[in-house]
Amino acid sequence: MKPIERITLLVALMALAQACTSDKAVVGPSASAKLAADAVDAQPQYGPWAAPVNLGPVINTAANEQHPAISRDGLSLYISSDRPGGFGGTDIWGSQRACDDTQDPACAWQAPVNLGPNINSAGNDVAPTFTPDGHQLYFHSAGRGGCGLADLFVARRHDKRDDFGWEPAENLGCVVNSSFADAGPTYFEDETTGITTLYFTVQNNPPTSDQGFDIYASTRIGDDRAFGAPVLVPELSSPYRDTRTAIRRDGLEIFLSSGRPGDDVVGHSAGSEDLWVSTRATTTDPWSPPLNLNLVNQQLGGPAINSTAFDGAPALSFDGTTLYFFSERSGGFGKRDLYVTTRARLDGPEVAEGTHAEPSSKTHGREQAHRKG
Repeated sequence: MKPIERITLLVALMALAQACTSDKAVVGPSASAKLAADAVDAQPQYGPWAAPVNLGPVINTAANEQHPAISRDGLSLYISSDRPGGFGGTDIWGSQRACDDTQDPACAWQAPVNLGPNINSAGNDVAPTFTPDGHQLYFHSAGRGGCGLADLFVARRHDKRDDFGWEPAENLGCVVNSSFADAGPTYFEDETTGITTLYFTVQNNPPTSDQGFDIYASTRIGDDRAFGAPVLVPELSSPYRDTRTAIRRDGLEIFLSSGRPGDDVVGHSAGSEDLWVSTRATTTDPWSPPLNLNLVNQQLGGPAINSTAFDGAPALSFDGTTLYFFSERSGGFGKRDLYVTTRARLDGPEVAEGTHAEPSSKTHGREQAHRKG
């Protein structure tokens, strides 16, 4: 059995160990084995993540670059940065590239441009995330007023390829937002159930502490209804700092930034905050206990992804093969730099169905020369 299959099977068995029938009877061994095997077969299989690479001096500066977001076509990278030239402490900026071939110099990321006052305020505007259709952008802001210390906002645009055509951001309201800090949204549309889930982190105990961040989820059915009252996601939350998430397109794998203690292969968490990963067999199942990404990747034969410094704010590409995040590791251009790591999809179902409807990256990139910025 391949290493990736062993890990996926282990996670599936952990979830199945909690499964009960309606009368609370535990699922029998033969049924468990069959369900576990089916869960493995249903999951796409990936190779290990490669060694993280700094995105370089065009993206990273002596300031802080953090909390990235990558568009569905992979041609727009949004970052949160407190570099000079913004409207407040931390603003959201957009970088574009003509194509996604990292070996082609013509596909290099261009200098980021501030997204302007419809997105940014005099306060901190952070943690953007795209909807799959590209017409909405969710983020959090502490500079626009609202319900608490920081609130979740959404901005809309008509042209999904116009990075500077966002309409004024709108507060999601005080059903979703609390009197505390609500931050770091992640948007997931479940095409099977029709339910959309907004994952985010809430700093609620106490609001002045670096601890007390937990993962919450708010749901809605369809596109027209408002998001409902958020509920704690206990499987992803701990007594420590649990913040930004990134979910795979099929909803079966989620990455999070957490300061919880835990083991990698050398017996301890790599740094003050690490990237962790959790899976589930179906979108109606609970998440498995998160594992340190170093542990998972090294068991697959790959290198460590987390450093001995702070690593956080994952952002996953639409096809699940590219992971962006920020790190305070040594060797960068500022305190916080953006890094990228990639993995190969080995087999299993395609998680980014519908991407064939997008123009190919190189062709589409040539057509985007007219875009602003």
